[in-house]
Amino acid sequence: MGNPNDNSTEPNSGDAAPESLDFIREIIANDLSSGKHASTVTRFPPEPNGYIHIGHAKSICLNFGVAQESDASVCHLRFDDTNPVKEDVKYVDSIKKDVAWLGFDWGKNLYFASDYFEKLYDFAVELIENGKAFVCDLTLDEIAEHRGTPTRPGKNSPYRDRSPEENLELFERMRDGEFDDGTRVLRAKIDMASPNLHMRDPVLYRIRKTQHHRTGDKWCIYPMYDFTHCLSDSIEGITHSLCTLEFEVHRPLYDWVLDNVKVDCHPCQIEFARLNLTYSVLSKRKLLSLVEEGHVDGWDDPRMPTVSGLRRRGYTPASIRSFCKTIGLTKFNSLTDVALLEHSIRQDLNETAERRLAVLRPLKVVITNFEEGKVEELEAVNNPKNPEVGTRTIPFTREIYVERDDFMEDPPKKYFRLGPGREVRLRFAFFITCQEVIKNAAGEVVELHCTYDPETKGGNAPDGRKVKGTIHWVSASKAFETEVRLYDRLFTAEDPNKEEDGKTFIDYLNPDSLEEISEAKLEPGLEDTEPGALYQFERLGYFCADAKDSQPGKPVFNRTVTLRDAWAKQQAKG
Repeated sequence: MGNPNDNSTEPNSGDAAPESLDFIREIIANDLSSGKHASTVTRFPPEPNGYIHIGHAKSICLNFGVAQESDASVCHLRFDDTNPVKEDVKYVDSIKKDVAWLGFDWGKNLYFASDYFEKLYDFAVELIENGKAFVCDLTLDEIAEHRGTPTRPGKNSPYRDRSPEENLELFERMRDGEFDDGTRVLRAKIDMASPNLHMRDPVLYRIRKTQHHRTGDKWCIYPMYDFTHCLSDSIEGITHSLCTLEFEVHRPLYDWVLDNVKVDCHPCQIEFARLNLTYSVLSKRKLLSLVEEGHVDGWDDPRMPTVSGLRRRGYTPASIRSFCKTIGLTKFNSLTDVALLEHSIRQDLNETAERRLAVLRPLKVVITNFEEGKVEELEAVNNPKNPEVGTRTIPFTREIYVERDDFMEDPPKKYFRLGPGREVRLRFAFFITCQEVIKNAAGEVVELHCTYDPETKGGNAPDGRKVKGTIHWVSASKAFETEVRLYDRLFTAEDPNKEEDGKTFIDYLNPDSLEEISEAKLEPGLEDTEPGALYQFERLGYFCADAKDSQPGKPVFNRTVTLRDAWAKQQAKG
């Protein structure tokens, strides 16, 4: 079977055109129709200080998607690498891999803010020369104290009135490494009484004597995000700078910087609501703490909301793009139900994933009237939603395994699975009837003796009798044993970010978010599964062969999602 991950990486493959334009696309469409811009240039500007997550995927789909929707438009991938303390080339590599996996191509448009360090320095010098920036000797704590509050204006720094000549000399000496970390910063000279705290003489440069992943020891001063971002946009000719809503209060500073230096391009910043997902945290700081404190097995743990974690769990690029399209764009923060993300992957895999049989908690069944040593090959449908993938044969033998949960010794009403004297259908096989229950000394059921009706091959009775229960199974002698991991939500609280009653998000970790089953029995043929391949295990859910821990002939399977679709049921109720 082919890997649906491989079939889903073409940009927008199978995605229908939007029926109506969201507010950002309306702005862009108006700018193009009015002649303000001949084409659009957008950018996705991640900081290389962690792995990107599902929230970033929303921004990726927006920025690259907009560029794909009009002729000659492009989207840049630009790394905002201005804080060498937290950045690493491994994060750069992972982000590039994740963006490409999602189905987007930046082509030649790969940039780094560090590409512009010399230009950014020159812009800072221009501000100093024009009396718009000054070197401040206050510590960061003192600067915070001077800033004031939303209801109380701040106080001017005692160093605010230094002459441009003195500031230029000090700034040059900062660059030359004469001062220690934290002893001086460069600040914009704006308005310490501004109602917007970001406009109260914000820091533009700070000293960081740390090795940079690209520039090495060339620089020991680094620009702040608000100074770097707008100028990088301008240098690259970005037409529409699309940011999440928390940057709305930063927009006046974005515009102030561009208005006070000589630039050829002044991009338009537009904000949209970021993604917040139930039973998840999407803060890089919190995700990093989960990794560093050992609560998860790395950034790509299948329980993590990172793109690499979702990929390892079995999510496809098409399902993530579909999810991002469905949630749309708004100007209001809200909490999106993770069930909608799960619905997206179910919809995708229901059409693309082939079916297989697997038994996670095996209970042996002996078919007493089936010839010992005989193997009967039965025909099984690979995917009823996609007849083109055809059928396969599965072996039926005297001893089989069924799911332990599919048997009850004293079943209640409306229990339609196996019980003493009860008849059920084996998927793709025969009707069987339980005749005897074998127990061990402790009274535990260890084996069932059943008879089968050879006239019901394929699951239908020629006499027209009906059975209400159909269960899955595997041949005891032909199946192979491997590890299956059942993943659940990482947190027990719908919103673990609400840190109430002294609790932190760590207190809401789900102790049952992972169950490892070491002796699962799988249909023969699955031992040759390639890492990343996806299947539906009938009646159990969708599963992906783990890309990290699978070995040749011994794949480890991760449960991507169960078959139950809470979101679809909710939508059906209206």
